[in-house]
Amino acid sequence: MASPIKILLQTTIPNVEDDWNISRFSMLRDYLAELTDADGAPLFDVTARDRTAPGTPDPVLSTLDQSDYDSLWLFAVDTGDGLTPEDCEAISRFRESGRGLMVTRDHMDLGCSVCTLGGVGQAHFFHSKHLDPDASRHVIDDQETSYILWPNYHSGANGDYQEIEIHGDPHPVLRDADAPTGLIRFLPAHPHEGAVGVPADDRTARVIATGTSKVTGRAFNIAVAFEPSEAGGPAWAESTFHHFADYNWDPAAGCPSFVSEAPGDALAGSPEAQASVRAYVRNLALWLAGRLPVDERAEELDRELDEALEESFPASDPPAIY
Repeated sequence: MASPIKILLQTTIPNVEDDWNISRFSMLRDYLAELTDADGAPLFDVTARDRTAPGTPDPVLSTLDQSDYDSLWLFAVDTGDGLTPEDCEAISRFRESGRGLMVTRDHMDLGCSVCTLGGVGQAHFFHSKHLDPDASRHVIDDQETSYILWPNYHSGANGDYQEIEIHGDPHPVLRDADAPTGLIRFLPAHPHEGAVGVPADDRTARVIATGTSKVTGRAFNIAVAFEPSEAGGPAWAESTFHHFADYNWDPAAGCPSFVSEAPGDALAGSPEAQASVRAYVRNLALWLAGRLPVDERAEELDRELDEALEESFPASDPPAIY
């Protein structure tokens, strides 16, 4: 029997009550903790925590590579001071050791402390740091909150759901045998999602799904998947942490006082959309731990690398002499 997958759900802020602290992701925590395998054993062992005071290394994050966690789900809800250099270095070593990393943020500069993370941090674009190289996307999308500048893609109200578009061959995380189409179609909506994209020259990464703004009709990236490689374990860049927040799964759970938009209730009224969100979360947790197949594209890249190495060092070459 396989041991439960050890997951750390972690925010980048201290336990501030009127903010997006880790208690606002309790439905995600409880759902993962309740999942079982075919024998009825827990699939996941979930730890959920906020960081300690900013400005000094967090005792867990700064030593993460020495822990026994299998994956880190990092909810970057800070305004720039959420991770210290020591935290980032340990998180990077954690992934380099082959373990899984999911990093998500929100609009504008929210969560921009992840910019210094190697690899997956470079998949996140912000307003004043690590700008999206496509200047045509530097425009205000959401019209309800004029004080929130780009990126701020409007996929719908909190509490509603959006239909996503799958890019290329469906990624294993997006497959759902119980869905009518065999694929995940819906995720929670949010009025101002952030921006993610494929870092330059990273052959392990690809955009796997996009959303569409309900205001401008503009398409935007929902998620970027990084396949495991010699450089590190599987990783995931998500456009907004609101895909996982209690308030977006059920607005009755409440939100910080600074949230001004009126919520919707479409997700609560759609069993199909709810099932899609749950399947997405379960698949992502399994994939980050190496319990789902890797992307077929990643296997193709491995074959191309092997062929390139064979061309550089053909079998007929005489052995090197040292």
